[in-house]
Amino acid sequence: MNDITSKLQVEGIMLPGGVRQGNHKALCPKCSHTRRKKADPCLSVTIDADGAVWNCHNAGCGFTGSTAEKKADACPMRKKPAKPLYKREELPAHVIAWFKARGITEATLMRNNIGYGNAYMPAVAKEVGTIQFPYRRGGEVVNIKYRDMEKHFRQVKDAEKIFYGLDDVAGVDTVIIVEGEMDKLALEEAGIRNVISVPDGAPAKLKETTAPDDKKFEYIGSSWPQLEHIKTFVLAVDNDAPGKVLEEELARRIGRDKCLRVNWPTAGDAPCKDANEVLMTHGADVLRECIALAAPYPIRNLVEIGTDETDILSLYREGYEKALSTGWQCLDDNLKIRLGELSVVTGTPGSGKSEWIDALMVNLAENEGLKFAVCSFENPVATHRSKLVEKRVRLPFWPGITSRMNEQELRQGAAWVRDHFHFMQFADDAPTIDAILDAARGAVRRYGIKGLVIDPYNEIEHKRPAAMTETEYVSEMLGKVKRFAQNHDVHVWFVAHPAKMMKDQSGKRFIPGLYDISGSANWVNKADIGIVVHREPEKKPPQTEIHIRKVRFRPAGQLGTVMLNYDKKTGRYSDPAEMRRESYGQRYS
Repeated sequence: MNDITSKLQVEGIMLPGGVRQGNHKALCPKCSHTRRKKADPCLSVTIDADGAVWNCHNAGCGFTGSTAEKKADACPMRKKPAKPLYKREELPAHVIAWFKARGITEATLMRNNIGYGNAYMPAVAKEVGTIQFPYRRGGEVVNIKYRDMEKHFRQVKDAEKIFYGLDDVAGVDTVIIVEGEMDKLALEEAGIRNVISVPDGAPAKLKETTAPDDKKFEYIGSSWPQLEHIKTFVLAVDNDAPGKVLEEELARRIGRDKCLRVNWPTAGDAPCKDANEVLMTHGADVLRECIALAAPYPIRNLVEIGTDETDILSLYREGYEKALSTGWQCLDDNLKIRLGELSVVTGTPGSGKSEWIDALMVNLAENEGLKFAVCSFENPVATHRSKLVEKRVRLPFWPGITSRMNEQELRQGAAWVRDHFHFMQFADDAPTIDAILDAARGAVRRYGIKGLVIDPYNEIEHKRPAAMTETEYVSEMLGKVKRFAQNHDVHVWFVAHPAKMMKDQSGKRFIPGLYDISGSANWVNKADIGIVVHREPEKKPPQTEIHIRKVRFRPAGQLGTVMLNYDKKTGRYSDPAEMRRESYGQRYS
């Protein structure tokens, strides 16, 4: 039973009546703290001789699991992608006629090497005749999409995911991204070949994933060597709700500043959802016109105001977009996290700036599923990972008075950290801000990160031109960071030390302000959020003061100071006002 107890504690599950066989009701560690009825025990836990299973009944939470061993707890071995064998078979007359009815000629089918043949389709549990779309890169077929006449799809098991039509964009400056193979073929009928299609269509909604490669969008990373030269991406996906979800995530990962978006015809009696419908309904001329009229993709805080009032009506009806909880209820009134913004964090040495940011990231990863890129010069990667594991497992990593985590808990915690945190390492002693942001863009494309930590500023290599003042340099550098945040919907935490430590007559250090940061007042001017972290070591229990000194946008909080208790054994922070049964570093039986 002790083993089940420790596994439940790793998940943050605390049972009011203790761990024993039977059915239990408990608070959900994922959603209870965010709900209006915070005391409602919405998590069902069943324990028997084989272990424990749990399920949250709060709609939209989805927290479920068991204490059974997971293969993912061990470091996974990456298999080489399957290499399919593709031998094109001629298209039968009825398939050629089917394409013709959709405006696609036989010549276009031949150029794209589209074939036909029997294949097993899981959706109908049998082998049927299928249209076969070869996915090629450098002339080599790396995957095949199978489609039957009932619109069931599948691809080759374990084959690499890439964009369809990748070989058609070699050497061009502009690429059009569509949502399906038929849309690519339709644009080719209109004389436009620099087109690629996503391999899996659009998701109904974005789901945060614990898969290290973010499987739904892994085709972006695997195709990027063939796309990194592209200057402009035209997003021409479907005009429906899933299409908008896909469009937003493509723009975020590629960079909004590099994207245009297409509006398909919606007025009159012939609205169209995608490129193929435009070709069938309005013809090739209108399809070319839609592409030519693609407009710049909106960038946060940079708005092109036209005659369409959709944006302001949406704000009026729905309010601001969701701001994320910090995970500490006492802090949420003063600080919430919004994607696309820049937080500047300062404090005296030893005040716990990095430790607090680590704890905040763990909260956001646990409660919101966020992933992070971390550029930290404060700790070696292994040491930094151990600190994050402590915060996740809620037990000490190192031996001491309090019992440390066991190896199984370490493996589980390390697997979770590996899925949510991606660390930067550079061959040079100190990278430039451009090198850091380039690596961060790669992490957005490959892993879908939504948070970036740069810690600290003074460890970055600064190549300031001789004719540029430090104020001008800091302004330009922070401008690059803010544009990255806005283009990719990533929240950036930038740690910067104060210029000097000031003390009063008794020798006590003053709490620094944002204007005390070394370099320039632009740290204040450019920041969306300004935070000072301060710790008084003599206070018992140890407490950390979080001073919110700047909030640019009202939904992100308000000025003020909040106290958090600090547990040195695990690096966890907690709300002093909350009476909790949980005691970090202690196992319950």
